Amino acid sequence: MSLLKNKIDFVAFVSVTMSNPNGDPLNGNRPRTDYNGFGEISDVCIKRKIRNRMQDLGHSIFVQSEDRCDDGYKSLSERATTYLGKIKDRDEYARLACEKWLDVRSFGQVFAFKSNEKSGVSVGVRGPVSIHQAVSVSPVEVYSQQITKSVNGEPGEKRGSDTMGMKHMVRFGLYKIKGSINVQLAQKTGFTEEDAETIKECLRTLFENDASSARPEGSMQVCRLYWWKHNCPSGQYPSAKVHASVSAVLKDTVDIPSSFSDYDIIQSELPGLQCEVIDGV
Repeated sequence: MSLLKNKIDFVAFVSVTMSNPNGDPLNGNRPRTDYNGFGEISDVCIKRKIRNRMQDLGHSIFVQSEDRCDDGYKSLSERATTYLGKIKDRDEYARLACEKWLDVRSFGQVFAFKSNEKSGVSVGVRGPVSIHQAVSVSPVEVYSQQITKSVNGEPGEKRGSDTMGMKHMVRFGLYKIKGSINVQLAQKTGFTEEDAETIKECLRTLFENDASSARPEGSMQVCRLYWWKHNCPSGQYPSAKVHASVSAVLKDTVDIPSSFSDYDIIQSELPGLQCEVIDGV
């Protein structure tokens, strides 16, 4: 496996239909929006979904969801201690962690856990894959619905308060995900060309095996993925310029968007930089 040699930028357009792409726990789990009504999906949420897809593809990851744990360890400290033991050298600790777990050598990780020993090691790894918070192209409408359960959670004659609740969803939104892969950091973590292909596949199939009550099957879709591979480590163009070279514009005949086809995708050519356009799942 060869280390990544050239910088990579990517953009993905994601459609959301009658689902909650990323609830805000500080706002009653309503879909995240800014003060202007544009929808948001946090970078943490996107990385969580990428990690899940890494697992589905058979890769070892460090930050596992409790419901997807595949090695029996119930905490990060248990997992780190078991695989890395009591290594004191920070560089060796980081090297072995990157070698073992794909998400560590992709996104980085801070290893700082409580220990009974005074000589514990605190290690930070900077990963080459950076992802922006996704923002919707147009303002979104958040729809709230009162729901009830047909049975009490606890015994009692009267219907309990736990039988009532609220469900929030975005009627429709087209979100733009932006990200980059830095070569300098890839060299440090051992991130390879094959790892980059894995990231691409994870983005293309981001919502496979991700269905839930808040996100029914088919309600979230990667409509299109744009993947730029530069011809040099530092990149032919700044990431901001590459990300801005593709945009979604609402068609003049549409007032309220309800599908990906309501937008025109405009891509500006960047001389010398080829773009791979991939249909998502």
